[in-house]
Amino acid sequence: MSKAKFHLHPHHHVGAVDPRIFGGFLEHMGRAVYEGIYDPTSAHADEYGCRSDVLSALDELDFTVMRYPGGNFVSNYHWRDGVGPVQERPTRRDLAWGTIEPNTFGTNEFLSLCERTGWSPMFAVNLGTGSPEEAADWVEYTNGQLATDITKQRELDQSSNTSKVPLWCLGNEMDGPWQIGHMSASEYGSKARQAAHMMKLVDPSIELVVSGTSLPDNSTYLNWDREALEAVGGFADYLSTHRYIDNYSGDTAAFLTSGAAIDQQIAEIDSVCRYVAGKRRSSRRPFIAFDEWNVWYRTRNRDGMWADGNFPAHLVEEVYDLQDALVCAQFLMSFIRNADVVKIANIAQIVNVIAPVLTDGDRLLRQTIFEALAMFVNRREGRALHLGYEGLTVGSPDFGDVAMVDGAAILSDNGELHVYAVNRSVDGAVDLEINLSGAHLHVVSSEILHHPTPSTQNTWENPHAVQRSAFETSDDAAPLVQLPPHSFFAATFKVT
Repeated sequence: MSKAKFHLHPHHHVGAVDPRIFGGFLEHMGRAVYEGIYDPTSAHADEYGCRSDVLSALDELDFTVMRYPGGNFVSNYHWRDGVGPVQERPTRRDLAWGTIEPNTFGTNEFLSLCERTGWSPMFAVNLGTGSPEEAADWVEYTNGQLATDITKQRELDQSSNTSKVPLWCLGNEMDGPWQIGHMSASEYGSKARQAAHMMKLVDPSIELVVSGTSLPDNSTYLNWDREALEAVGGFADYLSTHRYIDNYSGDTAAFLTSGAAIDQQIAEIDSVCRYVAGKRRSSRRPFIAFDEWNVWYRTRNRDGMWADGNFPAHLVEEVYDLQDALVCAQFLMSFIRNADVVKIANIAQIVNVIAPVLTDGDRLLRQTIFEALAMFVNRREGRALHLGYEGLTVGSPDFGDVAMVDGAAILSDNGELHVYAVNRSVDGAVDLEINLSGAHLHVVSSEILHHPTPSTQNTWENPHAVQRSAFETSDDAAPLVQLPPHSFFAATFKVT
């Protein structure tokens, strides 16, 4: 059996883990909102028309921040269509996904949902067909305190929402040719700066996310990010970046090294943020908002993303397997390892659309990636530690040799150590030793996500095929964990 060691030191830390890296994303796309979150006809509908079974499942994942309403959808969305009496709201054509938008679920419905779930709202404004003025008006509607026609409209809408929207995205993927209102980096930067200026005049406390490169494969990657950040200037608090990992080749061994690609992208985007701040001679730098991430490839085609007039349409309802879950775990582990620069991250999305939860009528299915996400809950507060790896490597087609066991660790203020590990080997178990500078580690809890066949999925016929389970871990000065092939391990230890 192969052996590996994690070397940790309580004073060698990267930075505090921002709880907002455990965020989600709800877009008006497919059956994410309608028939996903909101379905007054469902047997599970609560008094607000939302599905209580879906909300209960999502509560298990304890999302912190929730991005809304898009996504590509937002570039042709006008927020005023989604406020006011529901029966008076217009039905519009959704140009992004080829369907209609009835606007029965809008700003106040979402903010009410956030208050009930504890999610912190993160809005994206329309900088495709929308104007800077429209963006500023939306901030006034949600956050404004002065007696204006816009805030009076909020009162007329009988909004009981008391929380403000603290975080705003300046458009979405404006570098992408598919985006409604697509423009060059200089054009976007000019428009985004105008919007940012007006939005901050309405509420100086808000934080703003500049739309960065949508795909690392884009020819404008990094140049776009630099130009946009330079144009927006000091208004930029964060720079967004997106990543969807695929396995078109069907090569499990290569797929399980995806964490290296995530680390590289973070390093590249961070270098742009540092460069722009340095060029401005500013001690205030933008941080990274990784506000769309997931595994996605089976339904990533024109037919899978186009509703052709149907509503609500079954779009990109990816069915995940164990290896997908292991890659999702590596996304979050990378965010933890880079806690000093990654401050926000949102899995795209949360229900039905490339999501951990699927619905079918009144049924609900927890996918394999749900199991991986759940293993981070209650194990995410504290400071990320630098992790020294000692052990065998596996080959990656793009990154050469990478650690056979991908890892991350957090040390909490109450003396608990949270450790995460993915065994990337497709056929070999690994004895993993965890060493925190010789401290004694008492096992509080430990879990494993594993199945002998990495392509195994949770299905309607077999919904519990892949599940996390309690896992035996030695209680010692340097605990030894026997990791099965292609598995994800998470544990909490009390440090003495």
